[in-house]
Amino acid sequence: MTASKANLAYPDGPCFLDSGEAALVVEFGRGVDPQTHERVLALDAALQASPVEGLRESVPTYRSLMIHYDPLKLSRSDLIAYVHRALNTPGGLARLPDRWVMPCCYAPPFGEDVAEMAAKLGISPEQAIQHHQSAVYRIYMYGFAPGFTYLGGLHEEIAVSRRATPRPPHAAGAVLVGGGLAAVATFSMPTGWYVVGQTPERLYAPERDKAFLMEPGDEIRFLPIDAAEFAALEARALTGEIVARKEPL
Repeated sequence: MTASKANLAYPDGPCFLDSGEAALVVEFGRGVDPQTHERVLALDAALQASPVEGLRESVPTYRSLMIHYDPLKLSRSDLIAYVHRALNTPGGLARLPDRWVMPCCYAPPFGEDVAEMAAKLGISPEQAIQHHQSAVYRIYMYGFAPGFTYLGGLHEEIAVSRRATPRPPHAAGAVLVGGGLAAVATFSMPTGWYVVGQTPERLYAPERDKAFLMEPGDEIRFLPIDAAEFAALEARALTGEIVARKEPL
């Protein structure tokens, strides 16, 4: 999916789609934009604030909320009616978003694909890094792997397509660009994205009280650091310290 500037939300309300026999997808639009995402998060917050028997879990994405439910306790029609009531109940998000300042090293070997990506786009590596670190990103969802963080807000000058074939595994904490989006990976794995940097922060740590550090709807700003700063912050992060910091929105 690529980011879109157009607001492609459904004006007449969400679309309800089945995903198997025990999950309902409430889709609010076809674009990747903050307004559609706010509607997703508002419904998710409403369902969590007033749960109904048979509702198992809700999973927010860019433009939809997947609701897992027990069809022996909650029928599809009753669930849709429940969703409509939640959508028509005045209120907003259950929490205000945070903005995080996340350290990121772009220097080799951390930003190992910067030069290749810049050449593909016809800009210099320095321009590519500047475009990446100057943007403010929105966390849209976790997916693919635990803690893999999908971000919107990428500068259009570095909205490169993904690779035709995956590249070799990157390091944990890789900061990625591809398909018009940005991301932060939590585990080493092959990828079709371009690796532009690496963060010492651990967005997912199962031993931590809050395993997922950030929430959908939060914002991220990347702070450039050098290799020495990366090593020092990584050592602190491995002890359980959170090295990203919050700043006022």
